[in-house]
Amino acid sequence: MKKDITEFYNGLKGKTVAFIGAGVSHKKLIEQFCEKGAVVTLCDKKHLQDFGAYKEEITRLDINLSLGDSYLDGLKGQEIIMRTPGFEYFTPELQQAKENGSVITSEMELFFAHCPCKIIAITGSDGKTTTTTLISEMLKAQGFTVHIGGNIGKALLPIVSQINPTDYAVVELSSFQLISMKASPDIAVVTNVTPNHLDHHKDMQEYIDAKRNILIHQAKPCRAVLGYQNDTSRGMQTDIIGDFTWFTRHEKVENGACLNGSGELSLAKCGQLVPVVSQQEILLPGLHNIENLLCAFATLDGLVSVENMRKVATTFTGVEHRIEPVRTLDGVKWFNDSIASSPTRTIAGLKSFDQKIIIIAGGYDKKIPYEPLAPEIINHVKVLVLMGQTGPQIEKAILEHADYAQSGLIILKATDMQDAVIQAKAVAVAGDVISLSPASASFDMYPNFEERGKHFKALVNAL
Repeated sequence: MKKDITEFYNGLKGKTVAFIGAGVSHKKLIEQFCEKGAVVTLCDKKHLQDFGAYKEEITRLDINLSLGDSYLDGLKGQEIIMRTPGFEYFTPELQQAKENGSVITSEMELFFAHCPCKIIAITGSDGKTTTTTLISEMLKAQGFTVHIGGNIGKALLPIVSQINPTDYAVVELSSFQLISMKASPDIAVVTNVTPNHLDHHKDMQEYIDAKRNILIHQAKPCRAVLGYQNDTSRGMQTDIIGDFTWFTRHEKVENGACLNGSGELSLAKCGQLVPVVSQQEILLPGLHNIENLLCAFATLDGLVSVENMRKVATTFTGVEHRIEPVRTLDGVKWFNDSIASSPTRTIAGLKSFDQKIIIIAGGYDKKIPYEPLAPEIINHVKVLVLMGQTGPQIEKAILEHADYAQSGLIILKATDMQDAVIQAKAVAVAGDVISLSPASASFDMYPNFEERGKHFKALVNAL
């Protein structure tokens, strides 16, 4: 039974609450918690002068501050601690506070506890954002009011009192958000699970277990949607409590979504295939986006009509930073795939083109193996421009592959994004495709993949 948010807010008066970090969601919540009478402490590595314009809001709210290297000292003695997703749950200071009686929670955990409408949540190593957006757009086409949040959109807890029971909340959840979740959505979606974020998780099993939290706390009536082709997501069938469906473009399934014999994306109902849209009518490039559409169809079967599924599938052009067309210059097409922060994402992007392309790759090291990427680069790339921390690791994996010597692949090395763009332009000829497809996170040079993509686009548009 969902709890009334009014009761929660009324109970904040006089409570000591620590917020770890002042990100987008926390800024609004800090203001709300202060208005409700909570005694708020902001814990952040940054110093006050580093907050820019937000420094004025901090001063206005007159909150307690625990900043700098010893910022986690502010967790001591707090009744509630609001964890930001990027802060590791098993940090010793946080676990000690939990042992001492602090309630450890987050914006999304509180939203799940108080949201009055049905929640559809999507997780996975790849495809989360596009699938989340497709599901949201299809529900809107059906006439529902949709609230999109989690890793995408805006913080939902601050607006939970404005949500009606007949609405839908569609949320993208990362392993960082899921690792401490004790509630699961009405409809849970797992696209796939491949090695990722192993710089934060102690091992692959912890990463998988975090993803499983989207399923194991479900209560009937509920639905789960799993990617059939991925061994790990398919194996999560044992965690399912209620109804479930598959999605895949490689197999025929009894229930869910798949391709029929004519290449049409279809809903599978008790083995019968109902066509929704043909591949030729889809605007999204790449075979991975066929998977994303099939996932959305399987998720919304019974909630959204085939007509409205088809309407979105034939008009939706994509999400920024996901194989996003930037410009065509001198016959060379440039694409921004900055979201490709893991080898599997880059591989999916490479397979979206029917020719060998030029890519810019490399970035922050998430401790992911690059050996699986090597044969795909050899098969799909003519020139590889490497930069960042992982550049040498990607190069090593390729040079050690048996097929490299005969591949003709050219490997170039750049000092930064600007140098990479200049080198890529210099080797390109009319008809070539150049894509930023890093196979790595952005944190060695940029605060996030969005800023990386924006900088890339600015550089390309300035050529």
